[in-house]
Amino acid sequence: MAETEPTLLLVQANLAGAMKVEGRDGDHLGAVHAFMTHKGSGRTTHAVLSLGGFLGMGKSFYPLPFELLRFDPVRDQYVVTIDRRLLEGGPSWANNAPVFDQAYADRVASYYGVTPEPLTAG
Repeated sequence: MAETEPTLLLVQANLAGAMKVEGRDGDHLGAVHAFMTHKGSGRTTHAVLSLGGFLGMGKSFYPLPFELLRFDPVRDQYVVTIDRRLLEGGPSWANNAPVFDQAYADRVASYYGVTPEPLTAG
């Protein structure tokens, strides 16, 4: 009997309310749309940021390694620790989210110059 591994080891946890995100210079960037959470360990590996748009139209979504966010408890929001232009030039989608597998996670990590998150079971 051949063992098959799950193809998706991350689950997307959408946020019901918008959690604001600022750039490191204090400018408003957008909101956290969702967190990508590892099914086995329960740790958050990525945040999916929602930028742009008007009345829910024209938004773009940017996956960001979670380590590039810092939470500001005083203002109850996240701060992106990288330059806005780097974020806006990174992997993103507007309509159809990509399959968030190891190859895509590696692509995101490579773009931002961080250590890839191993998405193995466990």
